[in-house]
Amino acid sequence: MKVDVLLGLQWGDEGKGKIVDVLAPAYDVVARFQGGPNAGHTIEFDGKKFVLHTIPSGIFNPKTINLIGNGVIIDPFILKKEINKLSHSNVDAISNLFVSRKAHLILPSHRLIDAASEASRGVSKIGSTLKGIGPTYTDKMSRCGIRVGDTMLKDFDQRYQSLKSKHLQIVNQFGFEYREHLIDGLLYEEYEARWFESLDLLKKLHHVDSEYFIHDKLKHGKKVLAEGAQGTLLDIDFGSYPYVTSSNTTIAGVCSGLGIAPSNIGKVIGVFKAYCTRVGSGPFPTELFDETGEKMRKNGNEFGSTTGRPRRCGWLDLPALKYAVMLNGVTELVMMKADVLDDFDQLKIAVAYHDISGKKIDYLPYEACFETLEPVYMPIAGWNKSIRVGKNPNKLPVEFSEYLKFIDQETGIRISMVSTGPDRDQIIHM
Repeated sequence: MKVDVLLGLQWGDEGKGKIVDVLAPAYDVVARFQGGPNAGHTIEFDGKKFVLHTIPSGIFNPKTINLIGNGVIIDPFILKKEINKLSHSNVDAISNLFVSRKAHLILPSHRLIDAASEASRGVSKIGSTLKGIGPTYTDKMSRCGIRVGDTMLKDFDQRYQSLKSKHLQIVNQFGFEYREHLIDGLLYEEYEARWFESLDLLKKLHHVDSEYFIHDKLKHGKKVLAEGAQGTLLDIDFGSYPYVTSSNTTIAGVCSGLGIAPSNIGKVIGVFKAYCTRVGSGPFPTELFDETGEKMRKNGNEFGSTTGRPRRCGWLDLPALKYAVMLNGVTELVMMKADVLDDFDQLKIAVAYHDISGKKIDYLPYEACFETLEPVYMPIAGWNKSIRVGKNPNKLPVEFSEYLKFIDQETGIRISMVSTGPDRDQIIHM
């Protein structure tokens, strides 16, 4: 057996959680492989709405094991809140939730460094979610981080205090008054106390060596789906640096974040929106600043599931999508939120760019990280009617089918599913 992978092809918020939830019954294991609570995977069914930040999106299928891999970073406080919310909705989020011993922990002082660093940037802010993601990954690479397995060691408190002391020195260098800073509505010392209380729950979860765990499942013929967070264009190496996240959101992150070989990767399912959105700072060639962009935001309820910030909206960027398809070796595409465009008379797709010198290019260049690219648009007829036509793809509007066909042809990858609404049942298999 091989590990199938599902990941985002844009700047995150593509709707990955919904598709994982739809696919989960066909898999024995769903495994998150990177990122942390800066992710927000939204799932809706039976009139209920759930937002997952750390727990894999297969949690709603009681027969599916959910694994938080070694590439994920965990804030015990946020994880406990997530588990409690699920429990209040009669979702068992403990019995089939497994955690890698090698996953790193986000300390309260990591969040202080994040806030202090972002505040010091002034107008040059990178748009951090202030969840401590960057500082935690920094400690991981600096070989001084604390991992889940360390919580069971006798000298854990000493390790914690030593790293905390180092962090507070950094915060003081920024001139940041951390005692008055609120973290999730709590003063630092209050948050830290709650963090330690949450650690008790984390210790009770199933701790595993996730690399052995995954290989054992594959050896016994079990089906595994790897779930990515954020999106390809936020990858630390291949995204719009420095306006990126701190992990590999591409296919490479699967190998390092779960401990599997490239030869063990099967299908690669790439999820994208019928248009583009982005939260926070950074380049966005097709961004719309007019009433059309506002209409997209309103129709799509485009507000961050983690931060609540309004998302920037714009037309579909084909060169960027093709770039993501290439990087990840995508084998099938899933289009999300196509229904948001139901009442548009005409659409546009960026098929190329003009760079700063005026040269026309059909790829995403290095300069895209710091130069403004002018999109070259191709007009597309809107379908101007609802695509919520049940499960039969033959009932879709002709204009919408042409929209899909054009993307299929340009990317060379078939669109296997189309989402026609937020609920898990609003899916058309193509």
